[in-house]
Amino acid sequence: MAGSGRGPRERMVFSAAQLIRRHGVDATGMRDVAAHAGAPRGSLQHYFPGGKDQLVGEALQWAGRYAAARVARFLGDMDRPTPSGLFAAMVRQWTDEYETQGFAAGCPVAAATVDCAESSETTRRAAADAFAAWTRPVAEALVGMGVPAERSGPLATLMISSLEGAILMARAERDVRALTTVARELGPLLDAAVPGA
Repeated sequence: MAGSGRGPRERMVFSAAQLIRRHGVDATGMRDVAAHAGAPRGSLQHYFPGGKDQLVGEALQWAGRYAAARVARFLGDMDRPTPSGLFAAMVRQWTDEYETQGFAAGCPVAAATVDCAESSETTRRAAADAFAAWTRPVAEALVGMGVPAERSGPLATLMISSLEGAILMARAERDVRALTTVARELGPLLDAAVPGA
């Protein structure tokens, strides 16, 4: 990270997201974030006067933007985008990670939701906003593929919630079976949402 061209603040937000996806919010300390980011500990108070809640909120915002940007990249890699193709690409990001790096990490937004949805309204709102930031471009992509607008939002929610559940199962089972299953089983349903498909 030190040579990434990111400043200390950006590095700390990124590091917080990476640590949260591995350990959860409760087990991620501010000092851990500074050490992971290679940033001076004293810079935490400077950049995040709102403390850990602020840092976690910004890490979740980063995660939502990252997921949204991935949707655009997945679409850009497809010659002829289809709903099942988009979902398969979303799933493949995780199967590739788990097959090459192991099952240690999940989605930081899901981890924060599990840890803090009842104990921190700020974190709960940040997680909801991150999911919305991801759902919108998926829904827009579906409309661009011919899915009626009134179905695009519900199908985007189905895609993301199925993916998140499969990520949890894959980590518990130490196997990508749940991920490959949701891609295979949901693919035809998603494509059938395009009239005339």
